[in-house]
This record gives sequence, structure tokens and C-alpha cells, in this order.
Amino acid sequence: MKTGLMPRRIFFLSALMLSAGAAAGCSSKEKAEAARGALAGSAASAPTPAAKGASMVTISREQQASWVRSFNPLLAEGSVRFPTLAGIYEPMLIFNTMKGEYTPWLATKYAWSDGNKKLTFTTRSGVQWSDGQAFSAKDVVFTFELLKKHAALDLSGVWKFVESVKATDDATVEFALKRPYVPGLSYIGHQPIVPEHKWKDVADPVTYANENPVATGPFTEIKTFQNQVYELGRNPNYWQKGKPAVDGLRFPAYPGNDQVNLAIINGEVDWAGAFVPEIEKVYVAKDPANHHYWFPLVGGMATLYPNSTKKPFDDVRVRKAISMGIDRAQIVKIASNDYTQPADATGLDDSYERWRNPKAVAAGDWVKLDVARAKQLLDEAGYAPGPDGIRVKDGKPMRFEINVVTGWSDWVRAVQIMTQNLKQLGIDASLKAYDFSAFFEALQKGTFDMSMGWTTVEPTPYNYYRDLMSAELVKPVGEASARNWHRYGDKEADKLFQQFEAATESAEQKRILDEVQMLYAQNAPVIPLFKNPSWGEYSTKRFTGFPTKENPYAKLSPNNPPEYLLVLTEIRPK
Repeated sequence: MKTGLMPRRIFFLSALMLSAGAAAGCSSKEKAEAARGALAGSAASAPTPAAKGASMVTISREQQASWVRSFNPLLAEGSVRFPTLAGIYEPMLIFNTMKGEYTPWLATKYAWSDGNKKLTFTTRSGVQWSDGQAFSAKDVVFTFELLKKHAALDLSGVWKFVESVKATDDATVEFALKRPYVPGLSYIGHQPIVPEHKWKDVADPVTYANENPVATGPFTEIKTFQNQVYELGRNPNYWQKGKPAVDGLRFPAYPGNDQVNLAIINGEVDWAGAFVPEIEKVYVAKDPANHHYWFPLVGGMATLYPNSTKKPFDDVRVRKAISMGIDRAQIVKIASNDYTQPADATGLDDSYERWRNPKAVAAGDWVKLDVARAKQLLDEAGYAPGPDGIRVKDGKPMRFEINVVTGWSDWVRAVQIMTQNLKQLGIDASLKAYDFSAFFEALQKGTFDMSMGWTTVEPTPYNYYRDLMSAELVKPVGEASARNWHRYGDKEADKLFQQFEAATESAEQKRILDEVQMLYAQNAPVIPLFKNPSWGEYSTKRFTGFPTKENPYAKLSPNNPPEYLLVLTEIRPK
């Protein structure tokens, strides 16, 4: 499935307080994202078992029927194989959600200057690319210049606030910003870095599959790549002495939750980020000494995206009516196995608890089930029941599809519940299931009516709301968008985002984000459903070193880059 959440824990942070003017101290979407599984048909031929005794960690992270060989770290996470973004390639920094702080990685420190219009990174010395060539600040500059040259690769809109980037020496990179932009730290710091000497001759980095990566991460060697399984070996030149402690990673192809759950329950998988129903009974009870899980409520928000470029979803009354027709309590109980909680009108998960605005929560009656009020809103919007009971306006019936991934069983069930709920309003919504690749392409290009989706997990709610509301991130339908999939832009929100970008005092940051939350609650740009569990299961039969509720050094889930890199470097043979 996607990301994760279960034992209710409250974590908070202020990335701006952490970042403004300070050097990073040592101590991370699930884009969203993350893969999952479910009602998919029978799996293709079973993957070959791992060699007995080999220290290869078997991971289930993305569920697809067969693998496509793509390791391009400049593309969106759903378009490439795990762990391309953080495990094969690496960023300069990793934000650790569980600790609320940045962990230095390819950069050892950063500093703000010039009124927060200059951001300087010191890159780590002694780092080599997996082919033995030296990593330097020039590779960082080259990577960001690639994003500038190829706008389709600038997934976070970095060049909307960056004026220039230069290496003043082999270990120093300076980013000059167009305006004070403290939240840019995560967008810049989390960017995977590519080697100039390998990528300078790539004709089209947007379509480049990068089948044989040269990178700085702990796992860079493609040992096996077949339709049903691929294996990665250790980087022979990894910069962290003694790491990784395992020989490599192994990825069998499972098309859905049903198949991956069976593999997890049978002990064939060492680490996973999947939705497992009745996990205490079916998994933990089978081997209490070795079978474990942890689902903190910090995995973003399971969200219904209404395409605002299409009628009737451009009408806030319709969006709110649809939301009011959804029985979230039923979804949480039946589809999500009571692992989670319904969304409130801020759309925030527990990682943002400190920022939650109670007034915005109170203002958002549209996240509560209220069929009578929903019908009233549709009447006000001019959608009247037709002869067959389906509402009609200007001769067009309220009939549309809700996209979901084939095999993501909890989300499939959620959509099934929603389509039944919406019939009560006179809306004919139908479930449309796609394999992940087709689903994700439609999501990115905006070629959908409504779609299930996840939200990014970032250091502050600024990043979260900017992804969902900024006019700066709205792209034309047909052009891939990494974040604002529903194409909703609010210029009033952009004004508040710009205020936040320059704010360094915590009280001022909170005031601004309180206003942003009120705009979200008033306008319902998307329809939040439930806090997305940060799914994480692991077996200690062969490996240890995983994060736990007792030792939350990072998220357990493999679904959120770059934070899962903290785990990949800590797993060790038992």
C-alpha cells in the first residue's frame, strides 16, 4: 500500500526554526508514495527463492506484476524502482520525521545568510561514486542545472525560487534565492544528486532509464534484473565505513496486497510497507518472537483528488457535498481495519499536530457525514435529480469515475464504499482500477475525474499545503505534475506561502499557517479521507536493526524517501 499509521503518536517540528541560520546537526511520500497491493488477479510466476544463507534482505515495497528496469533518480518516485531516490542515489540531507530534525548526508552542514536569500552547503569529503570517481560540490551544481535545463525534472519547482547555484570550491555549494525561502531547504536538501561525469552525455535525461546506475548510495550494483525479481548488491566504494552491513536487497514482484500479504505472513519477506488486515492474528501470532510491525500515524493523508479542471469539480459546493456524502467512519472500520482515524478539515496527519488550527477544524463541517446538507449544496449548485435519480445540470448527469490502483485492497474497498455512499446523493460514481503505472501516469497528467492518492510528508505543513493549493505548481492537463495533481491554484494561499517563506519566528509561522488552514477548510481543494498509516512490517528471523516504537530512530516504513535511507544503512544480519 502507500504510507503508514497506527499507534497514535504526536510528533511535531518547525523546520524553519531548525533551519534558519543554523548548521545541520547529526542526528525523511510515501511521494507518495509508496506502493501497495490488493484485489489483483493471481500473481505471475512466483519469484525465485533467495539463495539459502545469503545476506540479502527481501523487501516488498512497490507492488507490480512485473518489473521495468528504470533507475533514473530525477523522475518521480512511482516511475522508478526502489530504492533509486534514496538508497542507490542520495540527497544532501534527510529530514527525520520521528526526531523532527535534519540528518546530514552528502552534505555535512548548511547555513543561511543574506537575510535567508543565500543557502550554503558544505559537501562531505571522501565520498566516491560507485565507479570510484570522487564526488564533489560540482556534481550538486550539475544536478540542479539539469533541473533548470529540463523543467520536467524540477519536480519540486526549485527554480521558481532559486536564482543561481555555484560551487565556490570542491566542497562548497551556494544557492542564491530570488527571495527569502527558508522552506526551500527540504526541496534542495532532499534532491537526489547525480554524477556529472556520467550524466553530462545523456541526450535526454527526462526519458533516460539509467539501467546501470553509478551512484553514491549503499546499494548500487544490479546483480539480477528479471521480470519477477531484481537484486541490488553493495556499493563497493560506500562512504560509510562498515555499511551497509548486509550483502544486498532482493525484490520479488507481487501484483497486489493479497500476494504480498501471503509472502509476509509466510516469512518470505524481511521488510515491507503493506496494508495487512488483522495483523496481530495473521502475522504476529504466527511467530511472536520475530514478526513485528509499527504503524505510526505519520504517513500523510489518504486523499480523494477532484480534478478542478473538470466540471463539476471546479465548484467548491460540489467538492464539499461529495465530502459530506462520504462515511469516513465506515471506511476506517471496513477498508482500513481500524488502523487509522478519519481526517479533519485541516487534512493534517499526526506529524503536524503542533500546527493544527482548532478553528479550521471547527470550520470544516464538510468532512462530517451529512447527507441532507450535501443534497442541499448540490441543489444550490444547480444539480437537480433527473428522472433516473441521477443529478443533472445543463443536460449533463453527475456521472464520473474514481481511479484507484488494482491490488491496493484497502483503497479499493474505500472507493467501493464511497461509490455506494454517493448514490444516496444522486451521484453515479464508479470505481476504475488501473495497474500502478497507468494509475500514476493519469494522476500526474491530470487525466482523471476523481482519483485516490496520497500526500507528501514534509517537514512543515507549508510544504503539504503548497503541494495542494499553490498556483505556482499548477500545470496544464497532459503535462506531468509531481505534486498538484488536481490542478488547484489559490492566489490568496500563495500570498500566505510567500509570507511564510521569509518568517523565522515560530509565532509568526504558526499565525500564517493558521490562515492557510482556514483557506483549506473554506475551499476544500481536495477531499481528505483518513490519516495514512506509515505501514511497516519486519521479521527479525534473519535481520535486525529496524526502527521500533521503543527505538523510533526513523520511520519503519520503506515508503517515504529519503527517510528510508536511514533504515537501509542500519539493517544488519542477525
